[in-house]
Amino acid sequence: MTDLENHKLNPLRSAPNLLTLLRICLAPFLVSAILEARFELGFILFLIAGLTDALDGILARILHQRTVLGQYLDPVADKLLLSTLFLVLLHEGLMPVRVTVLVFGRDVCILLVSAILYAAAGRREFSPSVFGKANTAAQVAAVAVVLLHQLTQAPWVVALRAFALWATMVLTVVSGLHYAWIAARRPPAQTTAPHAK
Repeated sequence: MTDLENHKLNPLRSAPNLLTLLRICLAPFLVSAILEARFELGFILFLIAGLTDALDGILARILHQRTVLGQYLDPVADKLLLSTLFLVLLHEGLMPVRVTVLVFGRDVCILLVSAILYAAAGRREFSPSVFGKANTAAQVAAVAVVLLHQLTQAPWVVALRAFALWATMVLTVVSGLHYAWIAARRPPAQTTAPHAK
């Protein structure tokens, strides 16, 4: 695909963005499955959502279909899906309160810091750090293992659930502090898309 063709491409019709939109559309079905205690279906749908998350980035690079919309849409889709699932699992008594509070507290703090810096110094670029990526991976693993734990009480699942929840709490705090530190030290700059996972 040439640069001109890529420029003319409708961002809503690009393969990566379609996969991201599919991930967003899966959220209500996932919520419904969990609330109805259909955990096998919920686990399968969550795996599909995770697959679309992996594929959209790969396709964006292979097909050269990276768009500004995609830069905004992908992290929004991740946050929407994960935040919704943390709340629903908390409501069902399957996710510890302290984990959910830390996850939401971090995201709220990041939003506040971003808003303050935007108002004070203009828009800034915040690329996802290694800690942010690790935190997202830990959150995905935590949700997946919590759902899997409803299907089997195998010792390895119990141990993996405990580890995933512990890792989520630690990485949530570390990535939040690291993000705030980077945001405070980085000079004002224009950006195409604020992106913090």
